[in-house]
Amino acid sequence: MLAELRKVMPDAPVIYAADLAGLPYGEKSEAQIAARVAGLLGRMAERYQPRLACIACNTASTIALGMVRDVLEIPIVGTVPAIKPAATMTQTGVIGLLGTAATIRQAYVDNLEAEFANCHNLLRHAAPGLVEAAELKLRDKKVDMGVIEAAAHKLRDMPEGERIDTVVLACTHFPLLEDELREAFGPEVQFIHGAQGIARRIVHLTQDQPFAADPSNRFVVTGDLQSAQPLLPVVKNHGFSGIELF
Repeated sequence: MLAELRKVMPDAPVIYAADLAGLPYGEKSEAQIAARVAGLLGRMAERYQPRLACIACNTASTIALGMVRDVLEIPIVGTVPAIKPAATMTQTGVIGLLGTAATIRQAYVDNLEAEFANCHNLLRHAAPGLVEAAELKLRDKKVDMGVIEAAAHKLRDMPEGERIDTVVLACTHFPLLEDELREAFGPEVQFIHGAQGIARRIVHLTQDQPFAADPSNRFVVTGDLQSAQPLLPVVKNHGFSGIELF
């Protein structure tokens, strides 16, 4: 998602917060996620005074977006499963959705399906193992293709799953594994996530706002700073000078 934002807003100062101490969100209860996201964003808004906040997590957005918007007095951009564009892309009418357990069970996702994909067949599968695989890839470690293939097989084994031609990556970790997922599903399947749409929304909400010539970019983490150090190469690749503890 950050890569897509940088394409359209290369000079915007970004404070990227990785809640490593809270992982994995997808295995927590709705109450736990709502409290954590609201608390973390509240403290960040007080400390950094941003002009806008983006919840770069499908699970957190589908659960806590409304609550955070009620509390904070800045625009809040959420990240929700890209079911609407998937419905326009599919040719077979069968769409797969990979997300966390918390995301796929949300009424928010039910409503997106009812509004945009009610003429299609949306097959959902919770694939928490993909989160761990993506974290390993971020740290330049080997990804177990067995985990990727298992997620693909779970969707394929559902009724009409063999007709899936579009897969929604309903977790911001999963686009990191798009190459591996394409290998597992085959070339006839296309993938969609919301990063480009989110970037366009941020551009719209900050339109005509000036940015400092020397932007202050910061990458902050919760939890143990030492355990975050393997992320340093990818962090620097995205324009951050280092990793700070929040």
